[in-house]
Amino acid sequence: MKVVGIIPARYKSSRMPGKPLKDICGKPMLWWVYQEAVKASELDDLYVATDDERICKVCEEYGIKSLLTSETCFSIVDRLHEASEIIKADYYVCIMGDEPLLEYEHIKKVIPDAPCNNEPKVRALMRAFTDPVEVMDPGNIKLAVADDGRCVFISRSPIPYPQKMSEFTYKKFMGIHCYNKAALDFYVNTPQDTLEKIEDIGELRFIVNNVDFYFTLVESGMISVDTPKDLDLVRSIIQKRLGEVQQ
Repeated sequence: MKVVGIIPARYKSSRMPGKPLKDICGKPMLWWVYQEAVKASELDDLYVATDDERICKVCEEYGIKSLLTSETCFSIVDRLHEASEIIKADYYVCIMGDEPLLEYEHIKKVIPDAPCNNEPKVRALMRAFTDPVEVMDPGNIKLAVADDGRCVFISRSPIPYPQKMSEFTYKKFMGIHCYNKAALDFYVNTPQDTLEKIEDIGELRFIVNNVDFYFTLVESGMISVDTPKDLDLVRSIIQKRLGEVQQ
């Protein structure tokens, strides 16, 4: 079974242009992601998939394999599909390029035990929110998940609503996903549904079309860098870690 890791890295982010190349303690953000992801022995290969030559150039400088995908990819899954047309594998693990606090041990938890070629297979990780402010932030994607891990809905709003029960934790959609080729082909060949357009969450395409999407709960300190404030926080955490190593 062949498993390939793909790190999507888009340069033209509307909220933070050039985000994958933002400096963190002397190295670009995507370097930190790659250095952690490459430790995962479950990955047979690892690439950065980007829309920009500047990112390809930085990857070359650091000895990181990269794929130049088109600028017209509307979503992360579109970019993964383009990569899957170039690199053949049984599974493609998406490792978000804005997760410099990635914990490589979690990667194996999204990879199925055996190949599956005849139907879409989608897996991802989730963690519990620990801060109420995080829950209210629409940049953090929330999940309604059944007891067996099957996702029922994905939203930028806090879900589920605590009408009859308050003894639960809200769950966050984390930046490690896994798709087989059938899932990626399904995605690009299926039109957007109204709910996907409203929420602006591409993965809803699987949910509204009854493709089983399973999540595994993990404990994690991963932080998605979406704002300058997030970047400052990650810098301080990594700087502290580097200081502890040097002592």
